[in-house]
Amino acid sequence: MRVLVVEDDSLLGDAIQAGLKQSGYAVDWMKDGASAEQALSTEPYAAVVLDLGLPRLSGLEVLRRLRSRNIPTPVLILTAMDTVDDRIKGLDTGADDYLVKPFDMGELAARLRALVRRASGKTEPLLEIAGARLDPAAHRVLYRDKPVELSVKEFALLHALMINAGKVLSRAKLEEQLYAWGDEIESNAVEVHIHHLRRKLSPELIETIRGVGYLIPRDKAI
Repeated sequence: MRVLVVEDDSLLGDAIQAGLKQSGYAVDWMKDGASAEQALSTEPYAAVVLDLGLPRLSGLEVLRRLRSRNIPTPVLILTAMDTVDDRIKGLDTGADDYLVKPFDMGELAARLRALVRRASGKTEPLLEIAGARLDPAAHRVLYRDKPVELSVKEFALLHALMINAGKVLSRAKLEEQLYAWGDEIESNAVEVHIHHLRRKLSPELIETIRGVGYLIPRDKAI
């Protein structure tokens, strides 16, 4: 999953980026509100981690403009402003959740997983289709109750397909979710990852819709 982190503190931003990458996210990091707004107007994100005290454009204004364009991307606010009024203002502006600094990276990752899950209409933390079971929190995959070792990108790709079960995802859409700005992308990277997933799980799990993209049906039976 690809997320946008907006934080002007270099040490904290670097720590968040490193921690989320370790959790399997592709991360774009912006250090000011204006750059964040530009990124949000051009790129799709599974979620946004947004500081409030930003240069050039405040976090609240970034959020206000995002919601004024009816973009439903989940937003988690980071703030050192630990007052009820500040929390109310952020939530009423359109935030989905918040964390007060300092915070634990594990909690941040867990809150992001919950936001992405709810945005996708999922209630259960585990994803299970056709014998494949994916646990985002433990970063673990089982197939027919046997553990399957996947690379970070293979896991992210399977997660994207399973959480969007029933929807066809194009190669471009999958690349947008798997890679952050600056990541080197081979021209056939998605196809290679799909091939590896079919080999490690089942050749029939992921369907190719010729000329459109890839799909795991909701009611897939193997």
